Amino acid sequence: MDMFESTLRNKIAEAERTLSEAQLAGHDYEVHLHGARIRDLLDMAERHGIDTDGWVSPAILEPSGLGL
Repeated sequence: MDMFESTLRNKIAEAERTLSEAQLAGHDYEVHLHGARIRDLLDMAERHGIDTDGWVSPAILEPSGLGL
């Protein structure tokens, strides 16, 4: 795994963590923001030919309205 892919994985993991925290706190707007960040990072990975299958559970993005 190269540095770019590793950085993307780390950023996605961090966004997942903050998304989960926002869900637990009931902060719907933040849930959407963190979900959008994950979607953007996944799109960036796709543009660079990185296979992200298994990186994010589709269920985690459902509450944000940004499913996979």
